[in-house]
Amino acid sequence: MAKKRKEESCCSPASTGMCCCKVESLVSVDERGQMVLPKEIRDKAKIKAGDKLAVVSWETGGKINLICLVKSEDFAGMVKDMLVPMVGEMAGKVTGGRKK
Repeated sequence: MAKKRKEESCCSPASTGMCCCKVESLVSVDERGQMVLPKEIRDKAKIKAGDKLAVVSWETGGKINLICLVKSEDFAGMVKDMLVPMVGEMAGKVTGGRKK
């Protein structure tokens, strides 16, 4: 089995053909439940004071195992990009694949 290079993520473009995820940093949660998003990440993501972030979770087996932050201005477009193909597919099933 080939070894992955250390800087390569688990789903790097080289391994999957698409860009995906990688561990950027580790953060700690304080006693009030707060955490600091490192400056390098904020700069890279162009997140500034006052920006709104949607907290999106992925649950498996009744347990949240992924928490993702998405800039609210980008979130609506992402939802639209996911829903439009699904609605089109559902409409095709309802009409039996016939065009109206």
